[in-house]
Amino acid sequence: MTSVTSPATGAAPSARPARVPAFAVIPGAQVQQALQGREKEIVELVEATYRLHGAGETVNPPSYFLRFPDRPSSRIIALPASVGGPVGVDGLKWISSFPDNVADGLPRASAVLILNDHDTGYPFACLESSVISATRTAASAALAADRLSRGRPRPRRVGFFGTGLIARYIHTYLAATGWEFDRVGVYDVSADSAAGFHGYLRRGGTADGGADVTVHDSPEELIRSSDLVVFATVAGEPHVTDPAWFGHRPVVLHVSLRDLAPEVLLASANFVDDVEHCLKAGTSPHLTEQLTGGRDFLDGTLEDVLSGRVRAPADRTVVFSPFGLGVLDLAVGGYVHDQVARAGELRVIDDFFHELRRYG
Repeated sequence: MTSVTSPATGAAPSARPARVPAFAVIPGAQVQQALQGREKEIVELVEATYRLHGAGETVNPPSYFLRFPDRPSSRIIALPASVGGPVGVDGLKWISSFPDNVADGLPRASAVLILNDHDTGYPFACLESSVISATRTAASAALAADRLSRGRPRPRRVGFFGTGLIARYIHTYLAATGWEFDRVGVYDVSADSAAGFHGYLRRGGTADGGADVTVHDSPEELIRSSDLVVFATVAGEPHVTDPAWFGHRPVVLHVSLRDLAPEVLLASANFVDDVEHCLKAGTSPHLTEQLTGGRDFLDGTLEDVLSGRVRAPADRTVVFSPFGLGVLDLAVGGYVHDQVARAGELRVIDDFFHELRRYG
């Protein structure tokens, strides 16, 4: 795993810097350049961060949701976090979700990530973070797909329910980490979005070779025809309610967290990234806990699977519902900072911090 070095001293975070760190701004183009083509490396970084989290070497407080009475479908979320071990960085992701943007031709989500120096607490970088957020989500999904499908025939038919940026990134990470599919299914409540994603796949976006790409007419058709199902929607409440649709026992990456009714989860083996984080804010697992009055429906966390404490069953539908941990954003953001710094391309804001003398 990469370690974040202090911009002020070039020393590892354990060496206390002699002065206030410089402050850099890393725009989206630099973020994307630092991450592109390094999918396998990022998946390994995400796995290592999950292991640090499982070992208690992170701090990941509850996310804070800023909601608006006049814009009930929109929200901005603050994810503070701290990663120890070789990463040694603190910080905050500030990410907005405004679904109405899509109708205006803008992406739904926008975000920034602030990295703070381990020793002084001073911020040393602000990064465009919609790409970082999509990257860590996709890397987590690819890791979960691999580990949760072991012990059963590797899925050859994948279905994407929701066809936005997250779906595209997950497809990229699956392809880049060795997944090969005979069939790729697509469904979206927006016919234009489904057609756009279909066109992207047919043009060979991180190609699936000779895979058959099909736009399905209904959610049921997509789910029943897929061994690996990816939910990447903006749903605010469950809309998939029939456990029978999952009778073929697929692996389900429930990335958008609110698509599946409790009845579906109760008929499945369930894994999350963090129990306390996932069972809140009206997620499908949270609704299932409220319905049953307990957490017995949970089989474990992804880190439990990584460490070998729990094995995903091959004879049941397996659902992975990740809340999305801020520690993953910090790990990927620290990686990006290191890559840009090593290339000598950091855009430093001189004299960003002022009033550094205690008495003027």
